[in-house]
Amino acid sequence: MPPEAVRIAVDIGGTFTDLILEDAKGYHADKRLTTHSQPAQAVIDGIRALLEARALAPEAVDLVLHGTTLATNALIERRGAPTALLTTQGHRDVLEMALENRFEQYDIAIDRPQPLVPRAWRIPIRERVAADGEVLVPLAEAEVLAAIEPLRAAGVTSVAVGYLHAYRNGAHEQLTRELLREHWPEVAVSLSSEVCPEIREYERLSTTCANAYVMPLMDHYLQALAQALAAMGCTAPIRLMTSGGGLTTLDTARAYPIRLVESGPAGGAMLAAHLARRHGADQVLSFDMGGTTAKLCLLDDGEPLLSRSFEVDRVYRFKKGSGLPVRIPVVEMVEIGAGGGSIAHVDALKRLRVGPESAGSEPGPVAYGRGGSAPTVTDADLLLGRVSADGFRKAGLALDAPAVEQAFAERLAALEVQPAEAAFRLAEVVDENMAAASTAHASEWGRTLEGRLLIAFGGAAPVHALRLADKLGIDRVLIPANAGVGSALGFLLAPVRYEVVRSRYEPLSQLAVATLVELLQEMRTEAAQVVEAAGAALSFECTCAAYMRYAGQGFEIAVPADVTGLLDAQPAALDSQAGRDVIDALARAFEAAYVGLYGRSIPGAEIEIMSWTLTLSEVASAASLSAPAAFTQETARAPGEATASVPVTLRDSTGADVAARAIDRALLGASLVAGPLLVTEAHTTTFVPDGFAARALGDGSLLVERQ
Repeated sequence: MPPEAVRIAVDIGGTFTDLILEDAKGYHADKRLTTHSQPAQAVIDGIRALLEARALAPEAVDLVLHGTTLATNALIERRGAPTALLTTQGHRDVLEMALENRFEQYDIAIDRPQPLVPRAWRIPIRERVAADGEVLVPLAEAEVLAAIEPLRAAGVTSVAVGYLHAYRNGAHEQLTRELLREHWPEVAVSLSSEVCPEIREYERLSTTCANAYVMPLMDHYLQALAQALAAMGCTAPIRLMTSGGGLTTLDTARAYPIRLVESGPAGGAMLAAHLARRHGADQVLSFDMGGTTAKLCLLDDGEPLLSRSFEVDRVYRFKKGSGLPVRIPVVEMVEIGAGGGSIAHVDALKRLRVGPESAGSEPGPVAYGRGGSAPTVTDADLLLGRVSADGFRKAGLALDAPAVEQAFAERLAALEVQPAEAAFRLAEVVDENMAAASTAHASEWGRTLEGRLLIAFGGAAPVHALRLADKLGIDRVLIPANAGVGSALGFLLAPVRYEVVRSRYEPLSQLAVATLVELLQEMRTEAAQVVEAAGAALSFECTCAAYMRYAGQGFEIAVPADVTGLLDAQPAALDSQAGRDVIDALARAFEAAYVGLYGRSIPGAEIEIMSWTLTLSEVASAASLSAPAAFTQETARAPGEATASVPVTLRDSTGADVAARAIDRALLGASLVAGPLLVTEAHTTTFVPDGFAARALGDGSLLVERQ
């Protein structure tokens, strides 16, 4: 888009709805509490405020970018559509059998997530397709038709169709959809061969059912949002942020809403990736702490780790394996219940616990004065003097410190300490939980945290970032401009992107390159239809990955595959040497990736390919990646004195009350200012403890370094 274009990004979170407008003058942000009963209300109110602040008419908006937790919340709170599943006869209980494992080995009363589709609405249909796509038993069309009236009478409004091996041949699913559309036109239909065309029946059915479950809700919301924007005079196209860190069209989002479940955190990862490339930081840990959760993501060489597996609605919160699996492109990150609204309590052993329950926006933390009575992380930060009341006042919230002190005295009385000490312990527990999660996440991916740059954003992250960095042994923390609305800002920086996946199992030694070329060309055509609809004038780059493993292993790893040169080849013209070259290159890439994760390879073992992914992504402009000299040139600076600072008292990371200063971020210059210090702004506060010093960079970011 031209530089004078007006773009607005909106991120609906569990506590706050963040908005940011970009025009020729730069950025202007707005932050308001999420209106859960009518999520679009906060969006429309925020957009009106942004336009009024810039003296712009709604017609001036060229593009609206949007991410939302609505799909995630619908899955967690079970507020989706009444959904049925049509599946191959004999396989109706796959959703309940799951993986037949125990994610908590020693819990004799283990609880499992309830399937989204009750057994009565899981309808077996006679049909059968073999693993190679051959039709063994034709679809019993009469059984599909017979299921319609009972399901309609039961109130079902969405249907998932998942037949055995449909990832290889989806003809029966497509025929089923045609029958449903002809005889039940108002029902929403999701096909596993389109939503998740991958091997593994349970994960594929779980993903398809989740897509069907949230489809009517998201379709209604997205249509209502588009209509509300049009009613106010804004007819700009809407692009949706996906869990994989890319933007897609409104129509694609309505068809595959399951791809939106982690859209907000993915936007934050895109902001961190942009900053990492812009500032030349090869190794980064991004830290996104909002009102409900904290998200931590590893980035190497300017790119976040990506995955195709994710869980929602974990029965054991944050316990891997206890949720509903969905197979979608997703930015790999660890998420814990440690947001500003996370509630503190004392358990039976008098241990202080924090989260995962959150006060959200209704009623919110005690400090907000909206009826909240349970002490939260934000309340603790207020008692510790680590947040600026002025910043909240600019966001329309007058903090109630006496009510917070009373809540700590009453609700955490079992600790037998003063409210300020209880608040300090609460903050330490939260920061320690985040440090432990970061270390475990890095270990799982064969990475280390030493020497990384910590990029912190979200309303609560700058308050806790330096203490987290201290616990992790990290020396530098970057707080970007507009950090309080970081995920929304990430939407403005995210590329148009779409990923296509196909499962094609075969031993690597038997890979038929001509067949692979045909498959990749088919995948590129499908991806191109989506990305061109989102931005026909944009240029795109193509990347591929193979999901590979050693024979006998149960799980595969993603291996970057340099096969894009084959996309324009004529399959019939490829000779045996070309095939051997591709196989040898894939083998080397797999062994390198395997050693990177596990530290060793298995010489002589057979290698298998399970699936292929192909991604088309918008090419970033070179201008957006130029590194500001203020960060890349190391210049000796002595800690300076901040001008126009205000004296404050806060409890430092040692637990002692100390004299400190508060300075408006706009007044901070290039000279280092030593902590203890509060750097205040409209939507967040940066707490700089003793031992660190802060300075402003050329792009408006705040760099805090260990002294």
